[in-house]
Parts: sequence; structure tokens; C-alpha cells
Amino acid sequence: MRLRWSFGIVAAIFLAVFCLYPQAKMWYARGGEWNGHYAYNDIDEVAYAAYVRALIDGRPRKNDPYTGRDHTAETPQPESLFSIQFAAPYTLAIPARIFGFGAPWAMILSGAVAGFLSAFAVFWLLGRMTGSSWFAMAGALATFCFGSLAAGEGAILEVLFDGFSYPYFPGFRRYIPAMAFPAFFAMLALLWKVFVEGAKEETQDDRRAGGNRNLILTALAVLAFGYAVFSYFYVWTTAAAFLAAMAAAWLAERPEGWRSQIREALVLAGGCGLVLVPYAYLLAQRATTMDHVQLLVHTRLPDLFRFPEYIAFGVLLILIAGMAAGKFRLGDRDVLFVFALTLVPFIVFNQQIVTGRALQPIHYQVFIGNYVAVLALLAAIGLFIRRAKSVETARLKAVWAGLAVASIAWGFVECHYTVRVLDWANEHRDKGLAVAKRLEEFAKASPDKHRETVLAFDGILADDLPTVAPQNVLWARHQHVFAGLSWQESKERYYQYLYYNGVDAEGLDDLLRRDFVSIIALFGWGRHTDRLNSEYKPITEGEVAEEVRLYREYIERFDARTAGEPKISYVVIADDDGNDLTNVTRWYDLSEADRVAGYTIYRATPRAGQ
Repeated sequence: MRLRWSFGIVAAIFLAVFCLYPQAKMWYARGGEWNGHYAYNDIDEVAYAAYVRALIDGRPRKNDPYTGRDHTAETPQPESLFSIQFAAPYTLAIPARIFGFGAPWAMILSGAVAGFLSAFAVFWLLGRMTGSSWFAMAGALATFCFGSLAAGEGAILEVLFDGFSYPYFPGFRRYIPAMAFPAFFAMLALLWKVFVEGAKEETQDDRRAGGNRNLILTALAVLAFGYAVFSYFYVWTTAAAFLAAMAAAWLAERPEGWRSQIREALVLAGGCGLVLVPYAYLLAQRATTMDHVQLLVHTRLPDLFRFPEYIAFGVLLILIAGMAAGKFRLGDRDVLFVFALTLVPFIVFNQQIVTGRALQPIHYQVFIGNYVAVLALLAAIGLFIRRAKSVETARLKAVWAGLAVASIAWGFVECHYTVRVLDWANEHRDKGLAVAKRLEEFAKASPDKHRETVLAFDGILADDLPTVAPQNVLWARHQHVFAGLSWQESKERYYQYLYYNGVDAEGLDDLLRRDFVSIIALFGWGRHTDRLNSEYKPITEGEVAEEVRLYREYIERFDARTAGEPKISYVVIADDDGNDLTNVTRWYDLSEADRVAGYTIYRATPRAGQ
């Protein structure tokens, strides 16, 4: 049956609406006071937005918006997580630069576009599998609306348990992994057309035309894989896991006509292999701090107790039941495709058995493996639909319409519970955007605006400033995810930030016992929670005491030279913050530059004689 693309557009529009829900809530809450900021879905988005802003400004691929250090011939910079995964941010930055809009609007639009295209790609895949536009529409909605549920995360933790509703639609954290999603699901649809449908067409008279078309589709699949490779690690490795599973399944079963598609298989393998060559080169040039942030663990222990794996195990039982009932054979191409898709969660969570390396498997659980597991379940159901006498009876239409409605309803439940977690932070960020815009105006008269440093006492504001303001910041929570600073430099900047805030050694001792931001700043991401890796070790009393001792020594030897590394150009403090600038004014003369949105911006000049 011919697909009715309007059904796919309906599903895509709903996903775009869900992706815009946090923004709509901010618009409603702020009303006429909205300053133009985007509502983030995840706190990590500030770093992604800052990198996009730098690219919009024309800064090089290897840039650090938090320190102002860019790659030049005189000051070469190593590769960072952002410079290696450059495809997605450039997808946002290039049109933003051409059409003249900033990073906030780039982030707003990217979520909606990613949601629309991802849903449409899944609609296309499920539609080609089954021939049912109704099922494909419902399946596209279910894949993403139940994604958080399939990860064991999101609203369900609060709806049924005494848990915390987070994260919101994790797959649509902008632009990672959101922008890689359409490429991943489009790759699956293209491979279905080539290796499942293409074999049937090879038996017809137009063998040459069909073969050429399959080569084109294979090349497009390689391009989609390449885009994913240079967009997000967890998505492209999941794509690679599917390719490996599909190759193994085809070689093991050798479905009818498999030799006729060796050419396409070689193009696929060769193209994907070539894509990984420059990726491997960039990865070899990475900063040492990147390993510290990514928490690579050396282990060969299996990981079999993840929600996506439970779903995948259920899908395997469905496939076995279908074969036992004589509905289909394992040697059928469509069954092999679904079987390969079902194996993906097991592969990504257990590849360390072979490689000996595990890299934050929680990211597979919430950012891609969960969606693949739901898609595999839907694809398994699609095998039965595919073999039905009629794929769109009135009864089946009613069932798929019910699934679509249930998916939409749960999508709004996810939005309601998970978005409110960040409501206050988003309104706070939008108020602070007025400060960033004012700093942007000040920068127009600066000969080296990226190397001017802002000391922002408000942690949320400091993290968010580089999205709009071109100056760098003394310290921010996401600063160390870039490559501009060594780990030691990052720690010393945090020491300096604490010192200017008037925090003494005893104050740091207190922070390390209750504040996860301080733990991340001084011990890294892997020490504040057991969620990120299997080798989590809580901070000991001895480690706290040693860090407090080092900070005390830092304060005692603080001098004009320390105060000038980096040299502060602006100080921003909230008017209701107590305005304790004692430690700042020991080294800098401050002159009020402006008052905006409840903040005071000071120009800072090193004190004479210091």
C-alpha cells in the first residue's frame, strides 16, 4: 500500500510540539518580559549553546567559549568533545550566521526540527515495513513518547513512585543527541529499502536500474552514518552495533539472493570504515581532560540489567513465538533485520566484554538504547502486520489510533512532570539574558573581546553567559568540558571563584559535604553520583581534608599575580546578593557600568601598584 505522508506529518508535528513545550511554557510564564532566551531541557545544553555561539561568531572549530582560548598557529589547541562532534553544531551555526539569528533561536529551532525529522524518519521506516500508515504514525509517536519510560526514567518515577521526574524527553536534548536522531533513523530506513526491499526488486526485469538505485541509497546511508559519527558518540556507536548485528545475521542465515547484494554491502562497509578514519585521527588529538570528563572504565563485566535490555528480551520472545507459530522464518530478510535491531541494546551495554572498555553506559540507556528497544518492539509487531491479509482493517485502525492517542497523552504527561523541574532555572536564565546582551554591547568596543574575563557570582548566570556574551568567564560549571584548560587550571579557577566569593577553607569543607557542583569542580563528574560509571567511589574524609588544605594554602599565597591570571574585566553581581566584594576590591578598582535586570555590572581595573 502507498503510504499517506500526511499521517507522518501529523506524528512529526506532535513531536515538534513536545520539543517546543518547555519554550512555550517559558513564553507563557515570562509573557511580555521574555528577553529572548531558549528554555533548556537539560542543564548541559548551556555548553552546547555556547559552542554554537562561538561558531556563529566565526571562531575556529577548536574553540573554548568559556576561556576565550581558540586554536591558532601560535597557540594550538587539542581536540575537545565539541570539536570532534562538530557536524550537529555547524548544522545550527551556519544557517544562524547566514540568516542573522543568535544561539538562543538556533537552540529553539533545532529541537523542533530534530523532533519533526526524527518522527518522520521512523514513520517512513515502519510504513515501509508494514504498509500501514496508521501503524507507522502510531509507532513514530510511541517510539519517542515512551522513550523515557523505556529507560526507566522520566515522569513515571513521580507518577507511580516517590521519585524525581527527570529528564524531559532525553533524546531531544539539543543538539546532542537530537540532531543525530534523524540521521540514525533515516539510516535504518535506507538500509531496509536496500537489503530487505531491494532483494525483491533484484528479481525483476529492471535489475540494472534497481541496482543503481540501491547503490545511491547505500551511499545515502553512509552519509547518514557519517553525520551521526561527527555528531554524537553514543548514537554512532549504536548505529555501528546495528550494522555489525545485521552483517552477522546475514552471514549466518544467508537469505535468498544475498550474493546479489555483496556490492551494496561492500560500499556500506567501505564507506562507514572511511568515515571512521578522520574520526579516529581527531580522537587521537583529544585533550587529556576529555578522558577525565568522560569517565572511561576498564572492565569486562557484563551489564544485563538495563530497562532497554528487558524490552529487547521481550522482543526476542515475540520473535521466537512468531517463528514457532509458523508466522515467519528466521531466514526471512525482514525478520533478520528486526532480529538485528533487537540485538542492539545487548551489544551496546555489553561491548566491554570484548573491548574491555565501558564509557558511561547510562547514556545508552537514556539517549538511544531506549528508543531502539521501543522501535524493535514495534518492528516485531510489524512483522505480524506485514503478513496479515489486510493491514488497515477498521479494527486495526482503531487499535493504532488508540496507540497514537495513548502516546500523545503520555507525551504531555512527560512534559508536565519533567519540564517543571527546570522552570525556575529557565525563568532565571531569561532574566539574566539582559546582562549577557549588555556585555555583548560592551564588547563592540573591545579589540580582544573573547579574552576579556567576566566574574559572575551567580552560578547559573556564569554558566549561561557565553551563549550570548562573547567574553569568557572566570569559572562556570561546564567550563572543564572544553579543552582550553588543564584539569589543574580548572581547579585553580574554581579556587579563585570561591576566594572572590568570600569562601574560606571551612566554607569549602562545608560545600564538599553538601554541594554536588563543588564536588564536580574539584573531583570530576564521576565522584558525585554512582549513576555514570560502575567504578564510582564516594569522596572520603581524607580527600575532603586534603582539598581543604590545598585551598587554604591557595588563599594564603594569593597575590596580584594570581589575581591577574586571568585578569578580570567585568564583575556581575545580583543586587540582592549582599554585594560582598571585599576580596575583589583588594585587587581591582570597580566602576559601575550598568544596572540591568536586578544585576549590577562593574568594570574592573587592576589596582594601581598591584
